[in-house]
Amino acid sequence: MPANSKAQQKAAGAALAAKRGETKKSALKGASKEMAETMSEKELEELAATPRKDKPEKT
Repeated sequence: MPANSKAQQKAAGAALAAKRGETKKSALKGASKEMAETMSEKELEELAATPRKDKPEKT
């Protein structure tokens, strides 16, 4: 499932980093916090790996 916007891709990257222990989960806000709690690492990887070229900033 590819990200629909740059903002969604960034949020998935932040959630993935927290899920892997690279950043603190307490540092997450908004969508990235919810993503970290509800999505699997594989789902987050797919969203975060979406190429950002030609994506809108927000949807």
